[in-house]
Amino acid sequence: MVISLAAYLTLLAALAAERIVELMLSSRNARWARARGAIEYGAAHYPAMAAFHALFIVSCAAEAGLLRPLQAPLLGSAALSGALLAQALRYWAVSTLGRRWNTRIIVAPGAAPITSGPYRWLRHPNYLAVVLEMFCVPMIYGCWRTALVFSAGNAILLRVRIKAEEAALGAQYRERFNSVPRLLPSLRRRSVPSLTILRRGRG
Repeated sequence: MVISLAAYLTLLAALAAERIVELMLSSRNARWARARGAIEYGAAHYPAMAAFHALFIVSCAAEAGLLRPLQAPLLGSAALSGALLAQALRYWAVSTLGRRWNTRIIVAPGAAPITSGPYRWLRHPNYLAVVLEMFCVPMIYGCWRTALVFSAGNAILLRVRIKAEEAALGAQYRERFNSVPRLLPSLRRRSVPSLTILRRGRG
C-alpha cells in the first residue's frame, strides 16, 4: 500500500483529534475519581509524557513532508494493520475501565484491580497499544527515523510510567497480577476472578 502525503497528514490529524478527545475524557474521569477520594501519583513525569506524544505526531508530519521517505507497499500495509490493531486494543482497555480510565495515575485507596477484558492477559494493554502505535504510525508512510527515535524514547518513558503506576496500585495489585505479563500476552491459560478498580492510568 502506498498512500499520498495528503492522506497521511489527514490520518495524523485524526490521531491528533483523538488525543484531544482522550484528554477531555481523562479530565472528566479525573474529576469523578477525585470526588471519590482518589489520589494522583507520578504527576512529575506527566507533562513530559504529554509533550512526547504531541511531538510524535509533529515528527511524523515533518518527516513525511520534508524528507519524503520512500514507501514500501507491503511494509506500509503491515504498519497500517498494526496501527489499527493498536486502536482496537486501546479502546478495548478504555471500555473495560469505563469512567475509571485516565491518562494520569489516579488511584483510590484500597481499590481492587480489574481483571476482565484485556487485563485477563496483560497488566498494561494500553501501553502495548502505544508501543505498536509509536512504530506503526510512522512506518505507514516510511518514516523510519521517527519510528526508531520515538520507539526508543517511549521505552524510557514507559519504564518510568509503569514503575510509578504499579507502585501506586499497591500490594493488592501486585498479588493479583504477579503472574500476568506486563506487555506481551502469555500462551499459558490462566483463570483470574473478576474484580473492580477505580483507576489504572493508560495502562
